[in-house]
Amino acid sequence: MKRVLIFIISLLAMINGVFAKDYRAVLVADIDSGAVLYQENANQLNYPASLTKIMTLYLTFDALRHERLKLDDYLIVSKYAAEAQPVKLGLTAGSKIKVEDAIKAVAVLSANDGARVLAENLKGGKEGSFANMMTDVATEIGLKNTNFENSSGLPNDDHLSTARDIALLSMAVYKHFPEYWKYFGIKTWTYNGKTYTNGNRLLGTYPGCDGMKTGFTNKSKYSLVATAKRNRTHLMAVVLGAENKDVRANIATKMLNIGFANNQNVQNVQTKPIVKQNTPITRYAQDKSENWHHEPVYGEDEIRETSHYAKGNSGIQFGAFYSYTAAQNMTTKVKSLLNIVPVIEHGDDNLYRVRVNGITDDMARKLKNDAGMQGIETYIFH
Repeated sequence: MKRVLIFIISLLAMINGVFAKDYRAVLVADIDSGAVLYQENANQLNYPASLTKIMTLYLTFDALRHERLKLDDYLIVSKYAAEAQPVKLGLTAGSKIKVEDAIKAVAVLSANDGARVLAENLKGGKEGSFANMMTDVATEIGLKNTNFENSSGLPNDDHLSTARDIALLSMAVYKHFPEYWKYFGIKTWTYNGKTYTNGNRLLGTYPGCDGMKTGFTNKSKYSLVATAKRNRTHLMAVVLGAENKDVRANIATKMLNIGFANNQNVQNVQTKPIVKQNTPITRYAQDKSENWHHEPVYGEDEIRETSHYAKGNSGIQFGAFYSYTAAQNMTTKVKSLLNIVPVIEHGDDNLYRVRVNGITDDMARKLKNDAGMQGIETYIFH
């Protein structure tokens, strides 16, 4: 106990003694478990600036997943998109840009015109409608204090979020669209003969850094989400309202260092997760009227998809996989064939297990029989 208390005192001294006056909010967490390792003012409202674009890309990735867009599709640039304030790529009205180039422009350069192009093409040509959808999705995936007014994060007094919500959104991107995570780790990108450098200074300088996004406006000051992976530990640091780029990078570095150096100690002290573990992975679908339907990603309630079944102490497993993508494919198959959404559980043995938990033994046997008829091997556990 004494050792833990000494660690806590040292942790607070390292953070508060050096940087506390130079930022508005910070949070560092384990991406895989959601465990918060340290937070300060994490639920305080702030202007997210270009961290907003994480949600714009989240919805873009969803459109790609469901083939509403393809990476090599060309998108038309509207006059409104071309008139976006800097930072921007300098797209001209009436020109075209590939979806993948628009993604890279947003992820690397944080191009406001690129964000508007994606928004307009995803939601009927109106950025305002896209922003409403962003807020709706934010609420449904567990962001409690976020309101979006545009796709880019350009100044708006009602455009607000928190460090906790930004962390949750970033985790959702990582967990639900792993095939597109690579875009947040691009260090440089060349377009039309000009090379752009990612504003995330930790890329290429901080060991294990693999993303993610920077932000700045005069009101928001300097913000950053930075992620890094070492061995089996994957951490995320969120910094909001730093005084300048140097402070932003230094704080994120310090947070990640503390997390990696003391991960086990911190988890022993403070393990309340941002999100619940063993909760359903989100999937989106569109009906014929083009309405979006969003299932909750992380929540504090029972799993919605199985709540109509009688509660019990049994469960059924639909497979165990070394690949997250393979597990995700199985959840899609189970949902399609059995009309039920299982959860993906990541065990200490690094296997991704596709399961339904907390049901009666009778229901488990019924699901096992139904799955067998569809050629899906299962087993029941208690």
